Amino acid sequence: MAFLVAGTLRVAAMVADTQESLRRKGKYSTQGPKVALTLSSPGVSASTVAVLEGIFRALRVESWQRREALVQGFLGELAGFWEQLDAHGGPVGCVLVALVAPSGLLRQPQQLVQELSRCGALRGCPKVFLLLSSAPGAAPEPGAFLTSLGELCGRCPHWSLLQLLTEVFCRTAEEFSGATYCPVLRSSLRGALCLGDTEPWGLEPEPSPSAQYDLSGARVALLLAVIRGRSGAQHDVEALRGLCQALGFETTLTTDPTAQAFQEELAQFREWLDAHRGPVSCALVALMAHGGPQGQLLGADGQEVQPEALVRELSCCRALRGRPKIFLLQACRGGHRDAGLGPTALSWFWRWLRAPPATPSHADVLQVYADAQGSSSRGPTAGSSDQADILMVYAAAEGCVAYRDETGSDFIQTLVEVLRADPEGDLLELLTEVNRRVCELDVLGPDSDERRKACLEIRSSLRRRLCLQA
Repeated sequence: MAFLVAGTLRVAAMVADTQESLRRKGKYSTQGPKVALTLSSPGVSASTVAVLEGIFRALRVESWQRREALVQGFLGELAGFWEQLDAHGGPVGCVLVALVAPSGLLRQPQQLVQELSRCGALRGCPKVFLLLSSAPGAAPEPGAFLTSLGELCGRCPHWSLLQLLTEVFCRTAEEFSGATYCPVLRSSLRGALCLGDTEPWGLEPEPSPSAQYDLSGARVALLLAVIRGRSGAQHDVEALRGLCQALGFETTLTTDPTAQAFQEELAQFREWLDAHRGPVSCALVALMAHGGPQGQLLGADGQEVQPEALVRELSCCRALRGRPKIFLLQACRGGHRDAGLGPTALSWFWRWLRAPPATPSHADVLQVYADAQGSSSRGPTAGSSDQADILMVYAAAEGCVAYRDETGSDFIQTLVEVLRADPEGDLLELLTEVNRRVCELDVLGPDSDERRKACLEIRSSLRRRLCLQA
């Protein structure tokens, strides 16, 4: 009996620690050990591995492993890594994984990310992936990304990781033939993440004015929403239009566009911006529709349009060169309904323990895509457009359902609530708070009595802090 009580108390303490980790002002607690793994394909320079080791050392990583393997063997190496973590038995504060491989082989590493997400010791803990490409014949010395990351990790360990990466992107972005090429991050973090020794719930450093986008020019917004056959969509439109107007955006709304109209509206929007007499400082585009099985948007006519094509249309806008471009996508990206990890139903036992709700399977992951030697080692790709200063927010993880009911969608309604409460905050940090709240919701799907989970995906190549209201 005493053994049962002691075991129950230990479980209760672990649950309380997990719950507390995201309640300290919406920030992760990384008081547990930080562990790191570097997987590099043959031929990766020793200097690149040395810089990665220096970065982990600056972040006070307690355990660092380095293994060399072909890209095809990365999956097995990660499986062995998480089995090792699970066998350790203790809690983990954070895990950092650097994957270094030839260009093009790590474009879709979601299977690798999901492999590590299966680790029970990492449930609810942040998982950071550095996905670094290296070109054949590239310079043996690390490029601007790794050099800047190493410097800032040593000099500014008290910064949140998203803030630090934004500064790294500013230093790393390079110009080619009138276009800007920039690293990209993909985040499903639910809280601010500080990897230094500073208490993560301490005071945030004050950024310099030059580190923030200048929004003194015109702000414009385009809302494209399919309302027909989408219960609650009208509430999303009204809430988002009201928010844009409160933030000083000149807003254009088009309802029930066809697939072709989605493309035409973006093209006309870009032409109008290029012809604008005064400076344009920021553009926001909201795309709200049903989604196809591969993440396509479905127009009111049921035809498909690729959201990436709409992003490319606006990224070519001359008036928005060096200006932030925000895309909000409220649409399904597949048919998977995520039951989450952990307690999926609040039985009397879990209620008594005050267990936190199940965690979405795709949550707590940060992926950073960059070139180990710098983009100058390979130059621009044919037909590519400006990659910098873009922020995309998906209402669902890749392959998953985006939830909505007669009151509107969880994503749009939560977004409006958070931004109205703190319009002067850094947008990346505010979106992380939006994701935390969405992840905590339990959703009853229309085709099932079982509760489901949702998780946002934030993609950013922003190079400065973005605050929508000064």
